[in-house]
Amino acid sequence: MDASKKRIHPRFVSGKYQNIRLVSMYVILVMFLVLPWIKWGGHQAILFNVTEPKFYVFGATFMPQDFYFFAFVFMIAAFMLFMVTVYAGRVFCGYACPQTIYVHLYQHVEKWVLGERNKRIKFDKEPASISKISKLVLIHAIWGVMSMITAVTFMSLVVGTDYLFFNGNPIFFMEWSKLTWVFFILITFVTQTNAGYMREHMCVHFCPYGRFQSVMFDKDTLIVSYDYDRGEPRGARKKGAHPESYGDCVDCTMCVQVCPTGIDIRDGLQVECIQCAACIDACNEIMDKVGYPRGLIRYTTERQLVHKEQTKIISFRIFAYIFILSVLIVVAAMIAAGRDPLELEIRQNRQKVSSVGRDGLVENSYVLKIVNKTDERQVYKVKLEPVDGLTLKSRFKELPLKANEPYDLPVSIFGDPAKVSGTIPVTITVYTEDGKYSTSRQDVFVYKP
Repeated sequence: MDASKKRIHPRFVSGKYQNIRLVSMYVILVMFLVLPWIKWGGHQAILFNVTEPKFYVFGATFMPQDFYFFAFVFMIAAFMLFMVTVYAGRVFCGYACPQTIYVHLYQHVEKWVLGERNKRIKFDKEPASISKISKLVLIHAIWGVMSMITAVTFMSLVVGTDYLFFNGNPIFFMEWSKLTWVFFILITFVTQTNAGYMREHMCVHFCPYGRFQSVMFDKDTLIVSYDYDRGEPRGARKKGAHPESYGDCVDCTMCVQVCPTGIDIRDGLQVECIQCAACIDACNEIMDKVGYPRGLIRYTTERQLVHKEQTKIISFRIFAYIFILSVLIVVAAMIAAGRDPLELEIRQNRQKVSSVGRDGLVENSYVLKIVNKTDERQVYKVKLEPVDGLTLKSRFKELPLKANEPYDLPVSIFGDPAKVSGTIPVTITVYTEDGKYSTSRQDVFVYKP
């Protein structure tokens, strides 16, 4: 990281693409802030409870043994991002990335307090004074409130709003544990530092997405580009004048002033470009003022801009991504639809596999891990599918379990040594009292005289 690089204060510009960005960014931000407060089926609609651990996702409950499902979800998200990048470049960075959203929001706070770009640059150069310190304190105070709201919202998705806000104490934060406070302070600090100071350095130096974009781009990828042939040689001129020795670029540097990462798009595609299109709106505004056609900087493709050919929208790579995404989505949907509301796992007691009691019966001990994966209380019973000479005994005749509650139930199978010998397959069935749900698993009964 170049520590000597000056702090970037972008000029805020309006236009078609910036309006789209504002809508997309703040819709995502509002969704993030509102999501923890939405209830679904008696729980938060989205709650990644890592303490139990249980994940609630719009009525569906996922437990540790279901986490492989999320592997498919992450793969779907990754391939979808790759497909969008192949077709439309880094639009995610410019329009939906949380880093972009928060940096934009925090920079707007500076604008509200200090003024437009020139005033903010001048403010940085001012010597320390009571006025400057008071404005810095105000900026940091507003940032701090925003950072704390972000931290609480993020934590609400992990530990729940009930724990954070509705814990029985009017001063709700007094009931927080030490670990909760540690994470609250940590997330607040990270948010404040990241959005207030790191800003474009995260995009340029830390985010890997910009580094591997060159591998994903091709001649038909839509990117923000400067029309070099039309714009060069650049130079200032009077309004309405168009000297034959100049191109359309009036060298106003507005495209540089509005760039949140401080690059000059006229130097070509760069890893720092997050494709926010601020330079497009700024350049179009200047073109309107000087009376030139819009589009000197625009969304286009290498094939169209350099090779003067029609962009190929349909390509093998797009079809490949669509095929892979379709397979992943189908598999994830099948897994989600096929989730068993009752889970049973049989484990033999390793310390006491087989023993002979005083009554002469052979005993094999097992532990049944029963998980009620429904959102309702269920009463379960256990039975052994008929095998001549074998009987099952359980500690409980009935096992009531709350919604999404797991339980390890010790059971024993007793065998008549006159009727059983060797390794005998057995099937244990767990079923609900009302007969609505049931599941069976196989294991073995071992007796070696």
